[in-house]
Parts: sequence; structure tokens; C-alpha cells
Amino acid sequence: MKEKVVLAYSGGLDTTAIIPWLKENFDYEVICCCIDCGQGNELDGLEERAKLSGASKLYIENIIDEFCDEYIMPCVEAGAVYEHKYLLGTSMARPAIAKKLVEIARKENASAICHGATGKGNDQIRFELGIKALAPDLKIIAPWRMTDVWTMQSREEEIEYCKAHGIDLPFDASHSYSRDRNLWHISHEGLELEDPANEPNYDHMLVLGVTPERAPDEGEYVSMTFEQGVPKSLNGKAMKVSEIITELNKLGGKHGIGIVDIVENRVVGMKSRGVYETPGGTILMEAHDQLEELILDRDTLETKKKLGSQFAQIVYEGKWFTPLREAIQAFVESTQKYVTGEVKFKLYKGNIIKAGTTSPYSLYNESLASFTTGELYDHHDASGFITLFGLPLKVRAMKMAEVEKNK
Repeated sequence: MKEKVVLAYSGGLDTTAIIPWLKENFDYEVICCCIDCGQGNELDGLEERAKLSGASKLYIENIIDEFCDEYIMPCVEAGAVYEHKYLLGTSMARPAIAKKLVEIARKENASAICHGATGKGNDQIRFELGIKALAPDLKIIAPWRMTDVWTMQSREEEIEYCKAHGIDLPFDASHSYSRDRNLWHISHEGLELEDPANEPNYDHMLVLGVTPERAPDEGEYVSMTFEQGVPKSLNGKAMKVSEIITELNKLGGKHGIGIVDIVENRVVGMKSRGVYETPGGTILMEAHDQLEELILDRDTLETKKKLGSQFAQIVYEGKWFTPLREAIQAFVESTQKYVTGEVKFKLYKGNIIKAGTTSPYSLYNESLASFTTGELYDHHDASGFITLFGLPLKVRAMKMAEVEKNK
């Protein structure tokens, strides 16, 4: 009886070519597993393609709600943004995919998991750290790192390999952007983006929306409600998180929201340039921040910002299934207890403009904040506070003056 391998299958040229390659070089029975994180029509025709390529079985696993509730929302609540710009669209999905691959491998009694990530990227790390954490006994096959066995180095060679194995598929050798898509975002790499000196060809590139220049000349108001940090309704209509993100993607794309051009530092040590479209995610993150700043006290908010940055790095590096991620998430969840209320904003040509925030747990006190004297604040108290608060500065200045005098 042949050993089984579970292949993380996208239906693209790389993973299609990997199917006959695995059978030819390892004599495995290949079980394809496509994890649906919201790729949309990219999943059309996959079953026929996988079987035609030699797979014995194809799983298409819809984990959209799990992805939103268990991976996206912890990052939103943490305010996790990598290097100030990247909203972790690919990074968040990889541990969710790894978990499902392990589940299918256990179900099929497979001995190995194979992925098509390259040897230069972050995804190989994210997939493999997830698999190691959840199933340390499973073998991991990474064809692009096995250069003695995987000899194909171009799309043309992969297409010829497939044809030689009787697989005639609707792929051509033309090169386009390298993309990764899920419900949260779509990323673009390659072509003119490989040179940071080049301006992105947005008219040719964008999938989820338009540039701010092409957005409507009239803004659009949006309202959202949150309960304990989780979005519950959009424009007065109750929805689950995945539905809210789907609608925000449409609104954000329409108004040119969430387009980011970044040169980021990959885990493997190189810099990489990409353009990310995250229209709905950008709005959701901003709406959550808009509510949170009304509710959290200064020290908690300051600490949360620091841990949010660390959380982003943990997720980016593929360390989702670690005690540290769990510990930081536990802290974040404790901060979300009172993050409940309504936010309103206007979308206009790439901007998210505040239009009012309310919460029953707001720490904003109009009497205190007003320029007029309120009963909770005595202006005279500020004198003593400033004296004590500035004492170290004053003592140091006096000492430096004394030293200078004695020279």
C-alpha cells in the first residue's frame, strides 16, 4: 500500500506540476487539499484539474468563518500591523491552512505534507512551523528547496513537464504578478514592483478596488457597532464577521481605501517589495482603533500598542502556535471587555474620516476635557503636579549649571 502525501493545493501551475512530480519521485498517493480562506472564483474547476493531474482525491475545505473569527479578529483586536503598514493578510492565513492540512493528513493517515512555497519566501516558514507545532511526526516536502530533484526553474519548464505527463492545462508561459488572495486582502509582487524605483501600474494591477484618483467624488458615510471588540453590525444590519469584511471590501474598494506599497523585511533576511490591497481590513482596523481610543486608559493603551507590534512580528514569522502568541492574545482579550459601542466615519478618496464615536464605557469626560473649569478639576492642582513631574529635569539642570560654573 502506497504512502499518502497531502498536498497544499491552489490549482495554480506550481502545485499542478507537483502532483505528477510527487508520484514520479516518491511513489506517493497524492491527496490534494485546497483551503478556502475566501479566494473567490480561484477555486473554480479545481476538482477536475486535480484529478486530471493525477491526484487520487481533492478536499476543498471552507474555513472562511474560522479564519475570520480565530485568526483575523485576534490580530484586529491586538492592532497587529507589521512594520507600520502590512495588515498580515497572508501571514494570518498560513497557520489556519497548516492546521487544516494536519487535520486532513490525520484523517487520511498520511505520512507527509507537501507545499509549493519557494525557498526565498516567508510562507515556507509559516507552513512548516505550523505543521511542526501540530504534528511533529509528519514529514514535510518542499519541492522548491529540493533542487537536486525539483529541476524546473520556469513556468515554461513546468508546462512542458505537465504536457510530458499527459496533463494539458489552461496555463501559458506569460508572466503576471505573483498574487495571494483571501477574504482579508490580495498581495501583488513581481513585474515592475521588483525595482523600487518604479511606480506601480495600478490600472493594470488592482483587483479589489480603484486608486483614490478614480474613486467617487462624493464621500459615503458608514456606521459600525462592536461588542467586546468584535464587529456586530454594519450600517444598522447585524452580520457575522466574514459578512462584514465582505461588505467593507466592496465599500473600501469603491473609495480607494487600503492600497499599500511597501518594502518589507522578510524573515529569511531579504527585503521584498509588494503592493497590498486590504480595503475592508483597513476600515475594520481603523474603526476598532477609533472605538478603542475612547475606552482604554492611557497605560493599557500604551502597553497594548507595544504588544500589538510584537504580536504582528510573531504572526509574520509563522509563530502562531506558540505560548507567547497565546499569552499576548490573552492580554489583548482582557482589554476588549469594554470595547463596545458605535463608530461612524466617512469614506472619501482613500481616506477614512471620523464622523462620531459613542460607547457606554467611554472614559471621555466632557466636564474634564472642557476648557472651562469643571468640578472634577482644580487648575491649582496642576502647579504641584508640574513641580514634582519636572523635578528630575530641574535637578539635572541645576547640577549641570554647577559643574559649568566650577570649570
